[in-house]
Parts: sequence; C-alpha cells; structure tokens
Amino acid sequence: LLKPDELWNLPIQVIAMPWVSRSGLMANLEMSAENPSDIYSNIESRISDLIDGWLEESDASLPIVLTAHASIEGAKFGGERLVMLGNDLVLSGSLVKNQKFNYVAMGHIHKPQDVNEGNQPPVVYPGSIERVDFGEAKEERFFVIADVEKGRDTKVEWIQLTGVRKFIDRRAVLKSSENVTETLKDALPKPKEMPEAIIRLTVEYPREWDSLIDESALRKYAEDAFELHLVKRPQIESRVRIPEGQVVSSLSPLELLDQYFVSAKVEHGDDLKKLAQEIISEDSSDT
Repeated sequence: LLKPDELWNLPIQVIAMPWVSRSGLMANLEMSAENPSDIYSNIESRISDLIDGWLEESDASLPIVLTAHASIEGAKFGGERLVMLGNDLVLSGSLVKNQKFNYVAMGHIHKPQDVNEGNQPPVVYPGSIERVDFGEAKEERFFVIADVEKGRDTKVEWIQLTGVRKFIDRRAVLKSSENVTETLKDALPKPKEMPEAIIRLTVEYPREWDSLIDESALRKYAEDAFELHLVKRPQIESRVRIPEGQVVSSLSPLELLDQYFVSAKVEHGDDLKKLAQEIISEDSSDT
C-alpha cells in the first residue's frame, strides 16, 4: 500500500500488485504442485487476504486505486493472441470490482476494455500503446485519463493514439508460374503505405515453383517497411489423379508408378522405372 508520502504527497493511495509468478510464489509459500486448480485457488485467497488487509490500513478520507498486472475473469483477449487461461493466474471479478476502490488500473491484456463497464469502480485495461502482433492489426490503441476523487464516481476518458505503427497482413495464391515477382508485388501494400509498417505476406504455391519466388526483389520493393515477413507455404499434391476413363484396377504397377513419378515430378524417374521393372521381373521369375 503506497500512501501520499510515497506518492509525491498526492491525495491518493495505491495498492500495487506486480505480475505474480506461479512458480516463484509457490516456492516462497512452500506450496506443492500436485493440483494446479488448488494452487491458483490458494494463491488468489492469499492475494485477497493481502488486499483486504491493505484496505483496512488505508485512509478512508482518500481515494484508493488498485494497479495490477494480471488477467481478470471475464476479460476479453484480442486478435489471435493465444492465452492459455489454465496457465494464467486469473483474478476473480469480485476481487477487483470491490467498491472500496475508486479506480482499478490493469495491465497484461492488450485489448482495450473496461471489465466493469457502466459500473463503479472502472476496471480498465487501456491496452498496449503499440500493436505487438498481427492479431492486433485492426485494433486501435488508446491511453486513458481517469478523474479520481473521493466521494465522486470516477470518470474515464479514452484517448485514441495516432501514428501507431501499422501491421499489414496480406495473402497471395500463385495460379501461374509466369510473372511471379510482379504478382507478389501487387499483393503487397502500395509503396506509400509501407513506411514504418510491419508487413506479413503469406504465399501459397505449388512446391515446384519455389525457385520462382525472388525474395531479394520483394525485400527491395518493401525496403521502406519497418519489417517484411515472407511466409512461404508450398503446396504438395495430396494424391495422384487418374486420367478420366481409367480405373486403378486397370493399370499395371509400373503404370501406376509412372503416374506417381509424373505427378510428384520425381527426378530420374526413368532410371527408377527401370529399377522397378527389374525388381518386378525378378519377383515374377521367383514365383
């Protein structure tokens, strides 16, 4: 619990809770790791007891703010960020929505939100001031100004940040082996959109066209971007296609093998067919 004399004599009190490392807290509290759910329940109970104790110590004439780096039950995670709730310490809504708090300032989740919207106290994740991955490409960035005063509802003003670095996600599927570089350049943003942007271009194409992708030319074209991620996804034909009018049972083993070699574009196919013929002939003579 930080009081005014530790906060430049501002008329406010702050309970500050850092990121809680499960392993570190378990070691400190000499807890066993037999059941994760029991561990989290135990940790949250201890945190709740600590906060209740600090609230009792606080000066009732001054507003009090809780700051915490943690997940909250019911909070929404943004974009494609993968957050394993089972591995996160998740604080209960009742813990952070305690009306003895005048404001709750949260960190950890990047999606801007008020987990207690329309009610007091505001429980606010302002979000990160920069986008950090492509899952946040379409999310706006904010900071907040909270007007906190004892005896009055806290008012929160959301202010959108401008000039935030862009994340641009593009995809291309190559249908032709001609003019591959120009096709991929067309899939990228226009040059005027690139400065300081982080760009991801995902390309799907037949595996045998891999050498046609001129990565150096693409990087030269996107040189004004902060970074270019080129994600190459070569596609492999999943099965051999039998010509129309034929059935598998009508083809000899060598004919089937020949069709596979052609479909998979196997090098030295003729030599392999000769070797296969020898093996089949030897097997036939033995029987």
